[in-house]
Amino acid sequence: MAKAKILLAEDDINLGSVLKQYLTAKGYNVDLTTDGEEAFKTFMENEYDLCILDVSMPKKDGFTLGKDIRRINSKIPFIYLTVRSMKEDVLRGFDIGADDYITKPFNMEELLMRIEAILRRTGRLTESKQTVFQIGKFTFDSVRQTLKIGDKLVQKLTTKENELLKLLASNMNEVVERNYALKLVWGDDTFFNARSMDVYITKLRKYLSADPSVKIINVHSVGFKLITNAEE
Repeated sequence: MAKAKILLAEDDINLGSVLKQYLTAKGYNVDLTTDGEEAFKTFMENEYDLCILDVSMPKKDGFTLGKDIRRINSKIPFIYLTVRSMKEDVLRGFDIGADDYITKPFNMEELLMRIEAILRRTGRLTESKQTVFQIGKFTFDSVRQTLKIGDKLVQKLTTKENELLKLLASNMNEVVERNYALKLVWGDDTFFNARSMDVYITKLRKYLSADPSVKIINVHSVGFKLITNAEE
């Protein structure tokens, strides 16, 4: 089940496609439109949890689109994307009712964090309710904070170990970005917290070493991936 449904209005085809692919990989259902009129028509035909609107679009600009959307739905959150950074434009966006404003070029992880913060605040984010995960021979219970093989307890996890393993297990065989993990589990991506996370990754690898088919691998300059059926 998708976390939320997002309307993305971006006239730069390359950026729009990359954004759609990225957010889809993160569990969102994304409809991409390339001009303001198409975006408004699509908005009227579907129900969305959040809109991401480029300010400079043909046929109908993002500010006008935002006003039109607000007239139809006064509560749906939206984020503006723009190459502008003028204070007047930022204030105009917020005056229309935008929930956030991000200037291009931007970091994908930063946009993701802002999206999730808004969706949590508005109660629109559907979190995974899974609490028990099968990881190779292991059974990981994130409520009891236990890692077992059969009935044998391999490790009672600390809170941070538990949160980090749950994040990895929820994205099994997919890359978890380093900064995303830091902000989600530690609250920010400072150097100190980054070193701390490396220590916890090492601990988790030690616990999981009882099953050689399970690995936490580094994805260079990106993050980590929990994989099963790894070569011994």
